[in-house]
Amino acid sequence: MALKFGTSGVRGLVTEMTDLECALYTRAFILYLKNGGYAAAVTLAGDFRSSTPRILKAVAFAIEDEGLAVDFCGFIPTPALAAYSMERAEAGIMVTGSHIPDDRNGIKFYMPQGEVLKRDEQEISGFYGRLKDGLKSGLKDKTAAAVFNSEGYLKEEFIPRLGEANVRAEESYKERYLKYFKQGALAGLKLVVYEHSSVARDILPGILASLGAEVIRVGRSESFVPVDTEAVEEPERLAKWVADYNADALLTADGDGDRPLLVDESGRVVRGDILGILVAEYLRADSISTPVSSNTALEKSGGFDFIERTKIGSPHVIASMLKAAGSGYKRVVGYEANGGFLTASHMVSPKTGAELKALPTRDAALPLIAALLLAKERGARLSELIAGLPPRFTCSGIIRNFPSEVGRVVVGRFEREGRKHADKYFAAVFGAAVYLDLTDGARITFAGENIVHLRPSGNAPEFRCYTESSTEEEAVANNRKAIEIIRTVLREDAEE
Repeated sequence: MALKFGTSGVRGLVTEMTDLECALYTRAFILYLKNGGYAAAVTLAGDFRSSTPRILKAVAFAIEDEGLAVDFCGFIPTPALAAYSMERAEAGIMVTGSHIPDDRNGIKFYMPQGEVLKRDEQEISGFYGRLKDGLKSGLKDKTAAAVFNSEGYLKEEFIPRLGEANVRAEESYKERYLKYFKQGALAGLKLVVYEHSSVARDILPGILASLGAEVIRVGRSESFVPVDTEAVEEPERLAKWVADYNADALLTADGDGDRPLLVDESGRVVRGDILGILVAEYLRADSISTPVSSNTALEKSGGFDFIERTKIGSPHVIASMLKAAGSGYKRVVGYEANGGFLTASHMVSPKTGAELKALPTRDAALPLIAALLLAKERGARLSELIAGLPPRFTCSGIIRNFPSEVGRVVVGRFEREGRKHADKYFAAVFGAAVYLDLTDGARITFAGENIVHLRPSGNAPEFRCYTESSTEEEAVANNRKAIEIIRTVLREDAEE
């Protein structure tokens, strides 16, 4: 099965991501770059999942086969690669499956000006299709059969050596925050960092400690742990670490370090779309772009000049941010429900005078630090900051092993039949549907302002369900109820 673009790069099962497939997609990206006149090196990095070293070599082979140099930056967070690539006006490639399980992986592409957008994805997919159609002609001057074995893996003599990593990308990422934030800004805070297998597990604690925090590191794992910041598993384990160390917060990030996870001093997980509001307040944003799935406390807070809701996925958020920046807004930011925070404006710190350059791709370090500093500056605990926001609470659930094609059928029926279809399945539990938003999936608002949002994954056999209510307990209970309806009724109907 061929790989394809989803909401964040090309992803698939590791068994589908043969060296040949990865090389073809990489070559398609390089041909797209060359078509625009690009001839520089390509920065390359990866995460800690088990298949990443092999895929990195397949990607490096394709880059070099197209005559470009590989600037290997090692195993670093995706935003570190992105920031370094943009700083040098180089294209970049990150091998990562983000938060998904270890039996899957992915490749994320960066243009010299930043993350590929939907129009770029279409062009790259076009080049890939033409390469696939002409596969028998091989890669460059070699036939595919000469380079790859019958299972699609590089023959030993063609596997490149990546060599020693260029540490400048990692160092530059650290400097980004150590210069922008005031020295000692986090002094007096005791922070637990859950390391697991995140590629940020050494970089993030280093930044926090350098800013003056007392850092306690826990939970390091040599096998890959798929931490999903939208559907947090074992929250009680995270809460126990906070209690055991009497910490001000627990911090971590997903596998590639672009989605943050923050737990407050009481042991409660801070939802990513709530974290985004706090960070936007700290940065005094005048424009916010965020997906339709994010908490509506954003609008209800009344604190921002311009808000635009988008489809889910960083390319959509970035496109919205670029439009806002082009319209004259000066402090343009974006965030996703997973907590990943993006900036499209250069921002000068009023405390240090240092400039934080725009980084229009998901980042985990900025939101974690900014939320802690907002609480500290206001003399409040994290839980108190959150309590000061409008009382809207969200919950995210996920159904795994839910075929994408079935998920599309489920949503397609809402698109065709509208609120009548929503009432047919949900009215008995949630009341009458008063509004149906089809921006991305089916987002149903019921009488009483309860919300249920249904959306199939774009690149994995998963189905997500988001709920929003006026109390946390109700949001959680509604999520369970909605997932049960999806599993027992909607899926059965869609599969008939």
